[in-house]
This record gives sequence, C-alpha cells and structure tokens, in this order.
Amino acid sequence: MMSDSIENKTEHWKELDEWRKKIDAIDQQLSMLLCERLDCAQNISALKLRIGEEVLQPEREKVVLHNVLNHADSPLKADALEKIYRCIIEESRLFQHEWKNKQQGSQTT
Repeated sequence: MMSDSIENKTEHWKELDEWRKKIDAIDQQLSMLLCERLDCAQNISALKLRIGEEVLQPEREKVVLHNVLNHADSPLKADALEKIYRCIIEESRLFQHEWKNKQQGSQTT
C-alpha cells in the first residue's frame, strides 16, 4: 500500500513539473509580447507628443479592457484578467510618461 502512495506522489510531481514547464514557456512568450506592446506604446507616445495629445486617455483604456474581457470564458478569469490588464495599462502609461519626459528633456539640452 505504501508503494502506491509513493508512486502516486512521483506521478503527481512529474505532472506538476510538466505544468510548470508549460507556464515557463508561456511566460517567455508573454514577456516577448509585452516588450512588443511597450514598443507600440513608445511609438504611440511619440505620436501623441507630436500632435499634442495627453498620455492618459481613459476612453481608450476602457476599450482595451472591454476587448480583453471579451475573451474570458468565466467570471473568475474575467476578474483576474481585468486586474492583470489594469496593471499592464498602468505600466504602459508610466512607460509613455517616462519616454515622453526623456524626449522633452533631450530637446531642452
């Protein structure tokens, strides 16, 4: 009876390891996509600077959230996605502000 328990634990650890490997692969993809997203945010910031637009655009942020939440297949996932994307949007906004400030700083020197 004890050997069944040890074998089951070993199988569970193997399964856990496989799920972790899958998450690691997804994390690599996500980090590349988030860097690409930040590149887009930088280009948007450059355009906003040229046309005199503010970085903060609440209506656009609502659209982004709406688009993302449409892909959730459960209320629990929708709640988690909303929290994650609010962080992503906030960091993108901060990134745009920092980029804009550096650009404006380099123009005055």
